Amino acid sequence: MQPENGYARDVTSTRNTAQRREVIRVLGRVQGFVSAQELHGLIIRDGGRIALATVYTQLKKLVESGGVDVVMTDRGESLFRRCVVDAHHHHLACRNCGAIVEVDTPELERWSHEIGERYGYYDLHHVLELNGICPACQSK
Repeated sequence: MQPENGYARDVTSTRNTAQRREVIRVLGRVQGFVSAQELHGLIIRDGGRIALATVYTQLKKLVESGGVDVVMTDRGESLFRRCVVDAHHHHLACRNCGAIVEVDTPELERWSHEIGERYGYYDLHHVLELNGICPACQSK
């Protein structure tokens, strides 16, 4: 069942600290992906008091719980946003403009489980980072 706020997962269910609530609140009003530094700046501008290290810690926990999506830029920077899809998924990101497309990849899911079984691994988790140049940037 999807929560009333429209987001796929209830990210407040694990130890709901004031810092976690603040990170979730600000992430909820941001369009698209933001860096931890940008998020920290938004919280401070709103009058919040939170250390940048705490923002990183909370984002890490929220990613692990599945309530926050993370993508890696080609420069190695992690960007975050509230997760709006209730299933495991991947992203295709434009290296030029930063546009993100959510990608459903059942073939990848089957392949990853086959590889795990082949080598005797279980409880597999994976992250797939795909990036390229989107059609809009190609036409410029």
